[in-house]
Amino acid sequence: MSKNHARRRPAIDPTSPCPCGLEASYAECCARFHRGEAAAPTAERLMRSRYSAFAAGDAPYLLRTWHPATRPAGVEFERGQRWTRLEIVGTTGGSAFHSEGTVEFRAHYTLRGEPGVQEENSRFVRDEGAWVYLSEL
Repeated sequence: MSKNHARRRPAIDPTSPCPCGLEASYAECCARFHRGEAAAPTAERLMRSRYSAFAAGDAPYLLRTWHPATRPAGVEFERGQRWTRLEIVGTTGGSAFHSEGTVEFRAHYTLRGEPGVQEENSRFVRDEGAWVYLSEL
């Protein structure tokens, strides 16, 4: 989901619906993960919080939740890209009882007024007890 131009987007209003698609406000949902007040309890929740971080332009959170073995030096955002909807297609593992899991998703966006979708099956693992993004399958 990262491309060019590491420009931070405006903050998401805490009372707005959470970009991740769950029925809660941003403040009640992904913001607490972004602020470091809680850790995502499942691989799917981490995927959702990372999508919200892309929507918010929160590069520090994305880097913090990326496995050290595959973490890039930085995250850049595509200028003019707006993330519009997350669709979870399926999951394997990734619960509180697992050490790894996958999340297949479709991330919908607009880029310079044109709609697009990024489809990916992502692999997540626990690192020091916390869920982190490892790689695309």
